[in-house]
Amino acid sequence: MNSLGHSLRVSLQGESHGPALVVVVDGLPAGLPVREEVFSADLARRRPQGDCATARQEPDVLHLLTGIHQGYTTGAPVTVSIENREANSADYQDIENFPRPGHADFVAQQKYGEYCDLRGGGVFSGRTTVGIVVAGTLAGMMLRGVRVEAKVESVGGRTDWAAYLHEVTAEGDSLGGIVTCEASGVPAGWGDPYFDSVESLLAHGLFAIPGVKGVEFGDGFAAASLRGSEYNDAIIDAGGQTATNHCGGVNGGISNGNQLRFRVVARPPASIRREQQSYSRRTGQVEPIRVQGRHDSCFVTRLPVVVEAMTKLVLGDLALRRMAELGGRKLFNEG
Repeated sequence: MNSLGHSLRVSLQGESHGPALVVVVDGLPAGLPVREEVFSADLARRRPQGDCATARQEPDVLHLLTGIHQGYTTGAPVTVSIENREANSADYQDIENFPRPGHADFVAQQKYGEYCDLRGGGVFSGRTTVGIVVAGTLAGMMLRGVRVEAKVESVGGRTDWAAYLHEVTAEGDSLGGIVTCEASGVPAGWGDPYFDSVESLLAHGLFAIPGVKGVEFGDGFAAASLRGSEYNDAIIDAGGQTATNHCGGVNGGISNGNQLRFRVVARPPASIRREQQSYSRRTGQVEPIRVQGRHDSCFVTRLPVVVEAMTKLVLGDLALRRMAELGGRKLFNEG
């Protein structure tokens, strides 16, 4: 499915080389000020920069189609389309017969048969994250008092990575990396045990970002080497503030009022200029392949704003659920 969320629901549509990508956000309250320029800063952060990024430079022309009247949300679903103007499909003519290593070409054909759109990666392309960024900008408008900030922690296992990335790019190869994200101002009480825990919902959204292969909350896997006396976060005041934050701001699936903290691992981009090997359906043999097209050698540098956007979408959904819980509690108590 291409939808996420309960009380705040986002749907993504479109392909990398189609005429446009479309995002629908349902559940936004009426009265939020929305103009095209409010998206500019976040879209600029997602746009490729530097000689290690893709040469595809999309202007990200937006069209606000529904749910906005005279510059404000109406309470109806908000629909935004983002044009694809710089697609070049000529580089993808043979991949149905010669699937690229590390890509979704093979599995897409297994699932959709001859009808799948493989140009530029289709629905599996990083281009689709522009819709996530647009939706996250909208969700962020309703998260008053909540601040979400993500940044690159490392690339290729290095914190001082700029020169190394240029070296690897020159060799025709690619690198993955790690992005850290922190959300402050999230009150205690958001989320539920089990399937709708804060971690479950965030992981669900974050793993939908193309190329994300791992998510850990708080100290994550490092917790396996700690004792309970080392890992437990001592509560130091009536508001639930803790002396440490090994758990990442969540206990029992529910936010505890401390900073929400997690890390996201992204794989190296699959499209590299170095020669690789793949199975050719045309010849029935494993043959050398050189991937064509315009690609990032490391998309981690563009990932923080996408991680922030997905986090805002999940937190916006949790905020509306919590409002419903508190309103229902007040209603039943009064009754």
